[in-house]
Amino acid sequence: MTFRQFSPRGLVVKTTCMLLSLTVLLLVSGCDRTPSGPVLRIGYMNCNSEEETMARFLPLTRYLEKELGVRFEAVPVDTQDFVGRYEQGEFDFTHTNSILYIILHKEQDLELLAAGKRGQFGTHTAGALISRRGSGIKTLDDVRGKRLIFGPQMALTGYAAQYDLMLQAGIDPELDLAYWGIPHGSFKHEKVIYGVWFNDYEIAAAPVLDLEIMVAEGKIEADDFNILAQSEIYPYCTFGAAPWVDPKIVADFRRALLRLTPEDTVEIDGERLKVLKAAFLDGFEQLLDSDYDVARDLLRRVNMPPYQEF
Repeated sequence: MTFRQFSPRGLVVKTTCMLLSLTVLLLVSGCDRTPSGPVLRIGYMNCNSEEETMARFLPLTRYLEKELGVRFEAVPVDTQDFVGRYEQGEFDFTHTNSILYIILHKEQDLELLAAGKRGQFGTHTAGALISRRGSGIKTLDDVRGKRLIFGPQMALTGYAAQYDLMLQAGIDPELDLAYWGIPHGSFKHEKVIYGVWFNDYEIAAAPVLDLEIMVAEGKIEADDFNILAQSEIYPYCTFGAAPWVDPKIVADFRRALLRLTPEDTVEIDGERLKVLKAAFLDGFEQLLDSDYDVARDLLRRVNMPPYQEF
């Protein structure tokens, strides 16, 4: 706008317009801040494969960049490599299962931020021992002398919970099973469930959440299986922050997770994606470190890290 008269009134109008414009600019900038500063790395424990992990969590990473005005890099990490790479200082934030959170909290002072919510138990999930319907295997005691397939050994509800269920029932997996193993490669939880469905194994250690998901996706039918035993519930996947990260960034990171809604979107390669839907999550909730004590007790009972004794 150009003013031809420099009257006092004109100056007031011009000044008012400039202030309004500046206010709008500041508001817009505050709502969509351009990421700046050093790059902070988020280590995401692999979900089945690196490709799936990036597809799920790159939108969430971009959302955090937008909300915090901080540059983030998403890094998919193999479960077995996670602790070692964190110890080398590779990650500023972590997204892992409960076991890795417990290890890193105890040994590296990782700070708990929030837990993801998904399925009937929200921030928690359970482990189950299952058999195929019609197999004649209907109770936990029936697993003696049978072939069993576990999920990954660092999976709380795909290995540890089921191992504990057997120990608590007086069944020693090392002595009382005919055989037990763990599948190779990716998609181990699905392989475990399919292993029983296709009669390759008589018993499977399956996370209840994965059973829910596969039923919802039409991959299996709930009536195809017997639930021989189900564990108590344990915390699901968890975000953590390294002790060297700026406390303000940590607080903003937690706040951004907790206020994330199913309607929040980001643009990836020209496509507008819903952040939570892409991540296969219903949201985030703040837990207390004491909420993980039930998982710590489990790890002690089955002699697993970080409490193993030789």
